[in-house]
Amino acid sequence: MADSHRLQPLRRLLLAGLFATACGLAQAQSGPPIRILVGFPPGGGTDAIARTLAEKLKDQLGAPVVVENRAGAGGQIAAQALKAAAADGHTFFLSHDHSISILPLVTKNPGFDPAVDFVPVAGFATFANALAVSGGTPAKSVSDYVRHVQHAGGKDTIGVPAPGSIPEFLVGMVGKRYALDLQAAPYRGSAPMMADMLGHQIKAGVASIPDFIENHKAGKLRVVAVIGDKRQAILPDVPTFAELGIKGLEDLPYYGLFAPAGTPQPVLDRFNQALAKVIAMPDVREHLTQMGLTVAYQPQGAFTNRVKGYTASWERIIKASGFQPK
Repeated sequence: MADSHRLQPLRRLLLAGLFATACGLAQAQSGPPIRILVGFPPGGGTDAIARTLAEKLKDQLGAPVVVENRAGAGGQIAAQALKAAAADGHTFFLSHDHSISILPLVTKNPGFDPAVDFVPVAGFATFANALAVSGGTPAKSVSDYVRHVQHAGGKDTIGVPAPGSIPEFLVGMVGKRYALDLQAAPYRGSAPMMADMLGHQIKAGVASIPDFIENHKAGKLRVVAVIGDKRQAILPDVPTFAELGIKGLEDLPYYGLFAPAGTPQPVLDRFNQALAKVIAMPDVREHLTQMGLTVAYQPQGAFTNRVKGYTASWERIIKASGFQPK
């Protein structure tokens, strides 16, 4: 009985400690949510990638992580929202190359300067853009598609996810290579473009492999060519544009996360570490790979250099094309 009385204070201390720990965890989980901005509508490849990462990041960061779609203008609206956000570690922007590297080169007044307004956090993947044809056409290859267009008068409209994008430049390069009159039709993201492809409203589209892969596997459309210096592992039978004689598309676009300039470095380091752990998870890597990404985590310094080099490369290509910013 005496031992029992002596142990009671210890039990109370242990219970108090457990209660405090539980309250601390509950407070962390119910704290201000971390937003991941996405510049495209739900249903597209970028949105699916963001939701995959957000689900895992919440456990690593001990806080809710929500995906916020700010669709429109090829990611420009989301980028402007990032610029306007407080640099407090509660807002990040998951983007591919278009919003960060390309938009400022093709738009006179994008409303943001990535080099001044943003800070790269980390990169986590590369991917390939691709040309795909609708299941409503008989084409099973680029040569089939070319013959199909030639028989229809040599003209066609090809969907692209955004104006002034790499897919739009690619449409022009394909048209030049095969002496076809191909016009790009810009959409507000890949999801509405895909809807028109599946509905056979347009015969072809250019977007990323993650946008196309599920419908390609289901036989609802066919990916017929990809960018890059080698074929994609997930599409080993699909040739590169270089194999078809269209050069200059060997440097693969990137996916990464960005924060408002001025975000404290310890906050960036913590997010970077959390992202590194998530990307290393076998189920995440497998899921992203099946979506058509090449998972290639890059910490802040390496990713910053990657973004700078990629932007400079495409600045030369765009200027050489004679494109005038609008």
